[in-house]
Amino acid sequence: MNEWPRLSAGAGADICLLLEGTYPFVSGGVSSWVHQIICGLPELTFAIAFLGGERAAYEGVRYERPDNVVHLETHYMMDNDELPVPRAVHGHRGAFEQIAQLHEYLRKPEGQAAPAATLQAMVEVLGRRAGITLQDFLYSEQAWAYVQDHYERFCSEPSFIDYFWTVRNMHQPLFKLSNIADALPPARAYHSVSTGYAGFLGTLLHQRRQRPFILTEHGIYTKERKIDLAQAEWIQDTRETLGTAIDEEASYIRRLWIRFFEGLGRLAYASASPIVSLYEGNRQRQLADGAAQERTRVVPNGIDMPRFSALRESRPDGVPQVVGLIGRVVPIKDIKTFIRAMHSVCTQHPEAEGWIVGPEDEDADYVRECRDLVENLGLTQRVRFLGFRRVDEILPQLGVLVLTSISEALPLVVLEGFAAGVPAVTTDVGSCAELIGGGAEADRAIGAAGEVVSIASPEDTARAILRLLDDPAHWTAAQRAGIERVERLYTQTDMLQSYRDIYETALAEGES
Repeated sequence: MNEWPRLSAGAGADICLLLEGTYPFVSGGVSSWVHQIICGLPELTFAIAFLGGERAAYEGVRYERPDNVVHLETHYMMDNDELPVPRAVHGHRGAFEQIAQLHEYLRKPEGQAAPAATLQAMVEVLGRRAGITLQDFLYSEQAWAYVQDHYERFCSEPSFIDYFWTVRNMHQPLFKLSNIADALPPARAYHSVSTGYAGFLGTLLHQRRQRPFILTEHGIYTKERKIDLAQAEWIQDTRETLGTAIDEEASYIRRLWIRFFEGLGRLAYASASPIVSLYEGNRQRQLADGAAQERTRVVPNGIDMPRFSALRESRPDGVPQVVGLIGRVVPIKDIKTFIRAMHSVCTQHPEAEGWIVGPEDEDADYVRECRDLVENLGLTQRVRFLGFRRVDEILPQLGVLVLTSISEALPLVVLEGFAAGVPAVTTDVGSCAELIGGGAEADRAIGAAGEVVSIASPEDTARAILRLLDDPAHWTAAQRAGIERVERLYTQTDMLQSYRDIYETALAEGES
């Protein structure tokens, strides 16, 4: 699809969505949910502020523009085309002292909400001429003294140069977010679908404009960033340089990044109401990370039942010997475990096929490794990479849906598979065990809609797949349980009504 046309905000929007690395430039997952919310609430108008990393990573929008989207603007945190000209400046000592108080709060490990005065001081100081401008942050004497002092007091491992540039790269986007918050067209309420940079932008908008700020977390952002940072090759560990083994404790630079994103999350929790999660397990994690209990609530994902239940009519008789993984080809989805599991499955069932269905444009190196693994295991005729496809086309052809992710929240694709009549094998992540086996007692009485396996275990995954493929009675019972569970608990109608109520409450509060 081509870029959406330049849209005018006009008199503003009802809801401004703050989206980091998702809709409308990435397909599936959270993006599908955002599109679902926008299209399902046509009585509301939406503006979109999209935040990305590098501009080159996003080639164009992946969705047709809904009629009720009145504005789209894009910002890229890694672009450095707006840096001020270097010049010597002294910097405001009082402003840096206020930021020091904020850092002192963020350094505390216990999850406590940020004091209102601390939040307000940050908002007044960041990016303000009378506070700390980007020029002050990059070039002032006060900034240099501040970084030097913190290095000497707290840093034990990396060189000063590594620490200096880490602090710069970490905080520089916050000044860009401050400018975005000042220039963003008006909205009656703001809604971020993560903490991180988008959540921080929501904090700024809430504090500066005194408008409601809603936060929804599908996965827990800080948990996902920890996984990313643990694997990040751009962070050089001293232990790696020395060729020694890395123990369980991350390097200082990795811990610095982790604490930074934890801090952004706590600031968002202090400003947002409500704070929404997809299932109870994630709500408990939000509470542990500093969210106020009275602000939290659970709203599960929901799917369009008429659309997916209709797909059952086009299913073939019997159990198709096609095993599908629908998701992005990225490390967090652990595609390699699926491929290795399919090696065992195909050894016992030579007619079986494995389909990997999802976009391959996010991590070219990982895609190449996955394709090489398929070739090395002799599976080129059995495991196919289909790229992005409509799930309506794929689901009726599957006998088993597999999810091998190392982190998830409440995956829509599993619910869509259930509604279309496809049992699932999933890793024990997020709410997957609850989706497969049920949560409350009445839900558990429905029965198991598939199998739950350990993370990164090709053997367990293969055995679970084979139990379903080899036993039609077991497969039929799992299919029946999945259909009943999704029809009872995970409908789009219920989800949209919950967000309609959330938005109406926020808009009423904003007007008052």
